[in-house]
Parts: sequence; structure tokens; C-alpha cells
Amino acid sequence: MKINIRRSGRRTALAVALGSALALTATACGDDGSGTGGSKGSEGSGKGEITFWDSNGGVRTDIWKQVIADFEKKYPDIKVNYVGIPAASAQSKYDTAIQGGGLPDVGGVGTAMLAEIAAQGALEPLDGRLEKSSLNGRLSPGLLSVSKAAGGGDTLYQVPTSANNGTLWYRTDLFKKAGLDAPTTWSKFYEAADKLTDKGKNAFGFTIRGGEGSIAPALDAVYGQTGITSFWNGDRTTVNDPKNVAALEKYVALYKKDTPSADVNNDFTKMVAQWDSGTIGMLSHNLGSYQDHLKALGKDKFRGIPNPTMDDGTRVQVSNPVDGLGLFKASKNKAAAWKFIEFALSHEENSKFNESAGQVPANTDAAKDAWIQQSEPTKLAAEALNGANTKIVQLPYYLPDWNTISKADNEPNFQKVLLGKMTAKEFLDTLAEQLNKAQAEWKQQKG
Repeated sequence: MKINIRRSGRRTALAVALGSALALTATACGDDGSGTGGSKGSEGSGKGEITFWDSNGGVRTDIWKQVIADFEKKYPDIKVNYVGIPAASAQSKYDTAIQGGGLPDVGGVGTAMLAEIAAQGALEPLDGRLEKSSLNGRLSPGLLSVSKAAGGGDTLYQVPTSANNGTLWYRTDLFKKAGLDAPTTWSKFYEAADKLTDKGKNAFGFTIRGGEGSIAPALDAVYGQTGITSFWNGDRTTVNDPKNVAALEKYVALYKKDTPSADVNNDFTKMVAQWDSGTIGMLSHNLGSYQDHLKALGKDKFRGIPNPTMDDGTRVQVSNPVDGLGLFKASKNKAAAWKFIEFALSHEENSKFNESAGQVPANTDAAKDAWIQQSEPTKLAAEALNGANTKIVQLPYYLPDWNTISKADNEPNFQKVLLGKMTAKEFLDTLAEQLNKAQAEWKQQKG
């Protein structure tokens, strides 16, 4: 089999996983559940020790230790060994363990790294376990669909724990003064962006993300305006559909007209700081910046709502990264590891975890708890994610080249669009060509 290793990193790992000539050799595992990705492991006794890797160590350490303490109190015959791994090194840590041994029984696996780990044969399929679990019917269908799509197919390799969501933050004081309605639709959004701009007073209606991380929010704005609900039409992406081209043209036309010129270089930290300290009407980010806004503005000067709907109320949004837990195939104690996953996703524990993280719980009962109701941005995000009429466009996290295409290859091009050096059509056609090629290579490797 010919393996294309034009890009290093994710593609190489996936090609190794999928190439029979380079298949990983299964090795014997220790009783702690360590082993290579090819090891089948065993159910075990459901007692004893298990190892848990927190893939956002440092940031989530305290809350995970609370969950573990609660679990060990309920299951005194199971001990959980906690290992915190910084998010930036989690992918490489998993890859090393898959090839050389030392995998945990259970670990945090976000959608950005899910496909590669699953493709290397390291994760246990979880559909059957979930069907027989007390969690069945209690997890967000929307988040489960994101988890399956990110795994590269119809198999569940990750039980979702939390989700973020695109949020449009707006200055209620400025909107009230200008006599504007809340920017709940794209028409109201554009009206507000224009009316709140007064360059002479250094006031702008919107701040657009032009620096690092710019592609996903731009795609969210594009698909949200057109109502196209699938990223693919067969094996060809819809990203450069003429409707999407027109929507991107309208969106980028805001730059320098209704936004600060500095936006072309702003990542989320600069963009958030600029919004918090200035007189800008709207900011598109996510739930993670709530505390920054609260500290800077006070609770009465801003609101956070889901990104706008189409004028007829149709809500289309791109998938946001989902955090979750994976059960590793090499585990020698899968029964105990699955108990831990079930416990972490139970109503009380999932609620506790997400209140700490400031994210939307995957457990739909937890999403109705008091703290959610008291935090309007999170409440509205949960309602949007779980809404029967919400259509989620699944971004292709499963493609080995997705991170490279959506970051290094096209963030500079998006800046060219803002600066008028590349048209929206040229940008989306280039993006589409890269995506179609990556999809074809992924299908060839998979098949």
C-alpha cells in the first residue's frame, strides 16, 4: 500500500494506523491497563486500580480530583490513579503510548484528536455499552452526533462530557442607547454593526477575528447565513457553494467599515481584551470569555446569545469541539473504567464538572440545573445545542489534514481576504480544493 507522508504529524500517524504493512504489533499488557494501541485488553474484575489521563491537566485538575473522590467514595473497591497532562502535549503523549505502551484505562479525548487515536485502533467502541447503560437517552443527541462524526464514521469512540458553543456577546447598554433590538438574526446583526459604528468616536459595531483561530468563526457565520446544513455533498465540500461565497463577501465587508483595522491580526485574547476595554457593540467568541466580560463590564452591560439565526428562525451552526472520555482497548479492567465513565457522566457529576468549566453539560438532566438557569449565556447555548430545530454542520475533524488546512494553510489567506488581496471566492475555492483532496486521501487510506 502506498502511504502519502507529504505532511508530518497527524497524517503520518493515521497512515501508519491504516496501512496493513505498518500495522502496530500487539504486546502484552500489565495489570494497570497499560499497553499498545493494538492490545485487546480485557473486562477485568470491575475492581482494583484504573488509570485516568486528564488531557487538560492543570486547568481541570481540581474538578477531576473532586469527581474521582466522589467515585471512590461510591466504589471503595476501585482506586483511580490520576495523571494530568497539559492540553498542548496530550496528542503526542497518546501517540507515544499507543506505539510504545503505557496507555491509560480511560482518558480525556477531545474531538480534535479523536480520529487519529481511534484510527490507530486504541479506543474501544462504546455504542453497545451506552445502549445498556443508565446513561442511554440522557446524553445530548447533538453532542453524540458530533462525537461520532469526529471519530470518522458512525461508531462512538468518545462519550461527550462538555461542549462549548459559538456565542455572540453584545453590549446591552450601547444597543439600548441606539434603540436597537437584540442581534438574534443576521439581518439585525448587520443593522446593529452599521448603526453602532462611529469612527470619529472610535466606536465600532463589531470586532472580527482576523488572526489565529479565524477560520471556524468565519465558517460559522457563512453556514449560519445560508442555511446549508452539510459540509459535504457526496465527496465534494459545500464550503465554496455560491451561497456561501456571497455570505462570506457580506461578512468580510464589515472589516474596517464597521470593525477596527487592528482586527486583521487579532486572535481571541486580543479580540476579547479589545471588546472589554472599548466601545465595540458585538463580539463573536464562545462561552469561555464570560468571566472576562463580567470582570471588565459588570453583568448589566452585556449579554451572550447563540450566534444569529436566519430571518425565518432557522438555526444552522458549525460543530464546536467537544470534550469527552475514551475507553482504551488495551485496558485490563474495562469494567471498572466504564463504571468511571458512567459516573463522570451522571447527572450530579456532569453538572458539577461543567459548572466549574463554564461549559454546556452533555447530560441533558444536568443541562436543566439551577446554575445553568442562572447563567443565561450557558442556558441559551444549551437550548441551542439541544434544540430540535438546530442543524449542526459537522466540521471534518476526522481528516488528518484538518488542523493544517484550517490553520497554517488558510489563516494567512483569510487575512488577505480582509485586506482585499484575495476574493472570498478565491479563498473558498482554495479551501475547497484542499478539503476535497484531503477527503479523497482519507477515504483511500481508510478503504
